[in-house]
Amino acid sequence: MRDLDLTSLRLFVAVCETRNIARAGEQQHIVASAISKRLAQLEATVGAQLFERRRRGVVPTPAGEILLEHARGMLAGADRVARDMAAYGRGVKGLVRMLATVSTMAEFLPDDIARFLQVAEHREIRVDIEEALSRDLVRAIREGSASLGVCWDAADLEGLQTRTYRHDQLAIIAPRGHPLAQRPQCRFEDTLGDEHVGLPGTTAVHSLLARAAAIVGRPLHYRAVVSTFDASLRCVRAGLGIAVMPREVAEPLASSFHVEVVPLSDPWAQRRLVICFRDQAALSPAARLLVEHLEAAGRAAAPPLPAPARRTARRDGAQRKTRRSGSSS
Repeated sequence: MRDLDLTSLRLFVAVCETRNIARAGEQQHIVASAISKRLAQLEATVGAQLFERRRRGVVPTPAGEILLEHARGMLAGADRVARDMAAYGRGVKGLVRMLATVSTMAEFLPDDIARFLQVAEHREIRVDIEEALSRDLVRAIREGSASLGVCWDAADLEGLQTRTYRHDQLAIIAPRGHPLAQRPQCRFEDTLGDEHVGLPGTTAVHSLLARAAAIVGRPLHYRAVVSTFDASLRCVRAGLGIAVMPREVAEPLASSFHVEVVPLSDPWAQRRLVICFRDQAALSPAARLLVEHLEAAGRAAAPPLPAPARRTARRDGAQRKTRRSGSSS
């Protein structure tokens, strides 16, 4: 088979998306007859019929659907090459493309990357970050469309190399006055009598909680499913239910949302976040520098206090503050 032509693939994708050769021509600023000729050449190259002609346009055949998936990946890769070379021409001498889950983006990662970029020796390095679900992140790393990923180590990381980044802990977020809010910590099983506010079913946390509920033989009821932690906190504040999210995300926002953060005591609630990649030896110098920086940031982070100790420390601090206020009044 001859090499595939990127221009033909771009036109092929446009026809698949518009389901109409004339509309694809208008979109790509090319006459319909030229597109038809390109498509005929493409079918000859791959040795398969790619479209079925219908009264109101065209639809991809099963072979066309397969090519469409590959074509989108190839075009995305070509666009990345163009952007990266343009960045190099502007003086960027290293570019790292990484994917990260919503938890890591909401917790430590942006600050750690910002500190990396503030180092004088890294001023010619650019780091592009995109949020992704764990399964999509892992697939992209395996396929080579991103250099690094940061996710929870419960993801299917087979075939990838990993380095420990940081740790976090899942916690229950409950409205003030809720019975669970008075506890220093709780088991997930103790929350199953309540309505929950959850993340979409495609997320790793959703799957984890479903398994935990199934193990104890009790149903997990969702009253609301939202896509962000901020929306979860708003729902909890409104009294729509309780939520499970990383303590490190919730605690800085707890007072402004008038909610309580109660760490889960289940062993699986303590999570290890990892940096993953295909092969450290194949990483660019810039990517290796970033991995080393993130590893060092994780090691330097103070280990979290056990859940009861944290709440006792907060309570003791509040009592000391009250005594000082009383003595000065």
